[in-house]
Amino acid sequence: MFKRLKKGDTVMCLSGKDKGKKGKILNVSPDRGRIVVEKMNVAKKHQRPSREFQGGIVEKPLPISASKLMLMCPRCSKPTRVALKKLEGDKKVRACKRCSEMIDKA
Repeated sequence: MFKRLKKGDTVMCLSGKDKGKKGKILNVSPDRGRIVVEKMNVAKKHQRPSREFQGGIVEKPLPISASKLMLMCPRCSKPTRVALKKLEGDKKVRACKRCSEMIDKA
C-alpha cells in the first residue's frame, strides 16, 4: 500500500523544473504512483468562453511522480524520509527519520 505521502501533506520537489518548491498535496493516485501538488507542474490551458466561464488562460496543476517528492517534517521543517512506527494495538503511524516526531497524530 501507498503510505508514505497522503492528501494534505506538505512536500518538497527534489528534481525537475520545480526543484526546491514546497506545496500541499491535493490528490494521490497510488496505483499510478502520481501525485497532484498545488503550484507544482502547472500547465496553462486556453479556455473558450461559455455561459459559466468568461474565458481566458487557466492554470491547472498536473500529476508529478511520487519519487520526485519528499515529505516536509512539521516539527523540524526539513525534507525527510518516512519511518513507520507501531503503537500499541497494532496501529501504525508515520514518523520523521530526522527527529523521530510522529507525523500522524494518534
